[in-house]
Amino acid sequence: MIWQTTRFQIDLTTPKIMGVVNVTPDSFSDGGKYAASGSAIKHAEKLLKDGADILDIGGESSRPGAPHVPLAVELARVLPVVLEAVKLGVPVSVDTYKPQVMQAVLDAGVDIINDIWALRQEGAADVVAQHPSCGICLMHMHKEPQSMQSEPMQGGAASVVSQVLLFLEQRRKYICRLGVDLRRIAIDPGIGFGKTVEQNFALLARQRELLALGLPVLSGWSRKSSLGAVTGLAMADRMPPSIVAVVLSVQNGASIVRVHDVRESVAALKVLAMTQSN
Repeated sequence: MIWQTTRFQIDLTTPKIMGVVNVTPDSFSDGGKYAASGSAIKHAEKLLKDGADILDIGGESSRPGAPHVPLAVELARVLPVVLEAVKLGVPVSVDTYKPQVMQAVLDAGVDIINDIWALRQEGAADVVAQHPSCGICLMHMHKEPQSMQSEPMQGGAASVVSQVLLFLEQRRKYICRLGVDLRRIAIDPGIGFGKTVEQNFALLARQRELLALGLPVLSGWSRKSSLGAVTGLAMADRMPPSIVAVVLSVQNGASIVRVHDVRESVAALKVLAMTQSN
């Protein structure tokens, strides 16, 4: 399977590692460690050295309860990093739901738009539809970051999987009606976005059901609170369960894994690949 993006046709025959670059002062995972542009670029270069295949840059935290970031602020955070990142020779993704940010970063050469709102914000779908080839990731999110965990989805394992599948199918159909080639689209079940711990793990266990849509699956378990809930580990100590989730995600059909701990994820997937080749 090939994921068509602005500058690259990404071969998903083997799983790809998407390294996270948070250009925010309030990220749940790194607490603003890379909020300055220079620090963010150095971090991006390190992620590539560690083996990342794709960089994912974000200028607004989507952690539960996170406040909205004004357009001008997000652009000021993201654009300087994007302008340097597109020179690094790898696909660059931007995590945003604002159509104005999408247009600005696509004009700067970005390859992928990774949208937690699945292009539901007014004007967002038009921006990517009018671009000739950018990659798109459509994610399932219940409600919005301000309320998603205080009012999570209802229903058990079977129900949550069917709800997520239906939502993503509807978004796929809508985007395709705008003329977007299927080869440009990936989907993300949205782990931690308006779901209970049990629902998140049900989505992991039954993730292969999402492959019925004929699209690559992007999985984002890295350092999520559900891992802390079942292990009792604080954020800083969640790397081991995050790596287990990476392996399980790929075993269950994910083509792309979005991670903070790139070096360790690469090593784990090498071990998995060796077992699968025998």
